[in-house]
Amino acid sequence: MNELIVKLYDQALVLESNGDYVAGELDPVKFAELIVRECGEVAYKAYWDNPETVKGIHIKEAIKGHFGVEE
Repeated sequence: MNELIVKLYDQALVLESNGDYVAGELDPVKFAELIVRECGEVAYKAYWDNPETVKGIHIKEAIKGHFGVEE
């Protein structure tokens, strides 16, 4: 799994401890929020890095590249 996705996954874990061990359960809403926020930041940066030539496809490719997603 991509390092960034692992980092976001870890941030979305709800950890519980009983003293002997720690267990984590993914909060899917938090995970989705973190991904959406990350996409928003990438899109914002992609636009401001090159606002005169940016197109939707440019932003799409920037987001995919940021997450390491290939078609």
